[in-house]
Amino acid sequence: MTNHFAPTVARLTAASRFDAMPLICVTALAGVPDFVRHAYGESLLRRATRAAMLDIEAIENRDCFIPHATMTLFTGAVARFAGEEYFGLLLAPYLTIASYGCWGDYLLAAPTLGAAIERAIATIGFHSRGDVVGLRIEGKLARITYSSAARGRDGYAQVACGAAGVVLSLCRAFLPPAWRPVRLELDLPRPPKTASFEETFGCPVLFDAPTVTLCLDRRWLEATPLAYRTAALITVEDVARARTDCTKLSGLRDLLAEQIWSQVLSGKVSIESAARSLDISVRTLQRELNREGTDFRTLTGIVRGRRATELLRHTEASVTEISASFGYSAPAHFARSFRKATGLSPSDYRRNTRRAKNAGAS
Repeated sequence: MTNHFAPTVARLTAASRFDAMPLICVTALAGVPDFVRHAYGESLLRRATRAAMLDIEAIENRDCFIPHATMTLFTGAVARFAGEEYFGLLLAPYLTIASYGCWGDYLLAAPTLGAAIERAIATIGFHSRGDVVGLRIEGKLARITYSSAARGRDGYAQVACGAAGVVLSLCRAFLPPAWRPVRLELDLPRPPKTASFEETFGCPVLFDAPTVTLCLDRRWLEATPLAYRTAALITVEDVARARTDCTKLSGLRDLLAEQIWSQVLSGKVSIESAARSLDISVRTLQRELNREGTDFRTLTGIVRGRRATELLRHTEASVTEISASFGYSAPAHFARSFRKATGLSPSDYRRNTRRAKNAGAS
């Protein structure tokens, strides 16, 4: 059985800091904005969205990556505005690995719980860069660990509680309804009152642990999926086709392109949001891009062009609808930008693409 993996701390050079920047798939927050809306109201959700400088709800089911900093900005803002120190504790019972997109489907399709955990260990790069999943066997006890790269950030308490909830949801997909963990260990300071934690997670909870750890009888690792649940036919190759392995994103350009892609999908792009998500100032970001011979406007144009050609090729959306999805104030502005990038108007591009497709089919 695979041993526990522990993250190692390394001193980063200026050139490598972007290569090592922690990322997480935005599906980790799927359903959270709607929970916030129903629990605390639309106004608080909008305030938290502004604090994160990214509309999480607009992209929560997309296979794109955001920095851990963006995730903790959002969750931390919710906790602060709601006056709930452990907002994540209220959220945890509603979180599920099933909302994690193709990666979650791949884990749930494993033949046993132990195999699902092994899959998570081997393919974590399709969900996060910086987070680590582990499994250690100690006598009759199996210890499932989840180390988050968000640890130490404001808002991490919400992330830790959420991670525990998701690991529990994975186990419950294989185990009977009456099952309870032996205990849960959280890498959070012990609060004055712990009863709410034990009530939420259904087991004893220890604090000040090295990492989030769920302990269970090792025999449960052989449990097969519950009879009522139909697993998807999905392979790791399917996951690789649908989602980038974020551990392979290299350098500032790759990282920034991923952030711009998230912003494009959300409908609003700004250099201020991109810089904040990368934990640097706008001026520093501009300087770094200048060193690489490019600028934010150029990279945004490339990413927008990629998205625009996809929409023109594969959807029936009008040019006006596509323009609005990018946040342009008028379709003419979008058409001008698209023509500059491709040499064609959006309508001509769509017409030529369809003509070529029909010619190939005949």
